[in-house]
Amino acid sequence: MKSTLLPIIFLACTTLSGLAQTTLRVRGSDSLGAKLVPQLAEAFKKQGATVSFDIAAEGSSTAFTNLASGTAEIGMSSRRVKADERALCRSKSVKLTEFEIAWDMIAIVVNKNNPVSDLSKKQVLQIFAGDIKDWSEVGGTPGPISIYTRNTSSGTYRDFIGLAMKGREYGRDSQKMAGNEQIASEVGSNVNGIGYVGLAYAASKGTKVVTIEGVAPSVATVGKYPYSRPTYLYTNGEPTGNTKAFIDFCLSAAADGIVGKVGFVPKSLAQ
Repeated sequence: MKSTLLPIIFLACTTLSGLAQTTLRVRGSDSLGAKLVPQLAEAFKKQGATVSFDIAAEGSSTAFTNLASGTAEIGMSSRRVKADERALCRSKSVKLTEFEIAWDMIAIVVNKNNPVSDLSKKQVLQIFAGDIKDWSEVGGTPGPISIYTRNTSSGTYRDFIGLAMKGREYGRDSQKMAGNEQIASEVGSNVNGIGYVGLAYAASKGTKVVTIEGVAPSVATVGKYPYSRPTYLYTNGEPTGNTKAFIDFCLSAAADGIVGKVGFVPKSLAQ
């Protein structure tokens, strides 16, 4: 009886293991996971890859907690891994490998009916830090400024502090949103609203992009626009199998068209 059951049990375990290898669990950044990575995944499958994707975009910090716990093959991050996140992964015997896949630009958006069309870097800092509280202080129609930011698990939340706010924290009246779409929606429905979104969301309904000292975010200005940043995929060690194949596809020339179409800047154009 034992000699009959053991091969069957072994076969079942082998089959389940094989099935697990055909699903890539991808966790992390909303900026990457809402549009770009799903479209890259679909294009990858159309090339004949026999793999499915389980993508959850809940903020860059979740890329590293999931990699550390072994619940993701790939982590998405709109910022570089922080020292404490690398230490967490190391404590779980996870050695992170980093892949820069595209550049994003954090666009400042206001309501389409707001007369303000350009801000200085200093004004952006002062608005989001809560020093400037009324639109009349920057040449707009009098009215209290409503500030919308990403939540604390977002890589964009921290990147903006570094890129635009010289390390200062957001004003206490700022409102935290779960993703780019929520920020765009709030700003689009509030004439006094201001927020920031990834370049892929810069043309959202009811909003308009504010130039920064005369520079608008675009592929052509990626080297000049002050809130430009690289984005990353992370794996545990050097990727293998389907994970490696997908990473290689994301880094290929074939992916550049998708990157640009979604609203990111291909890595090759950002150098």
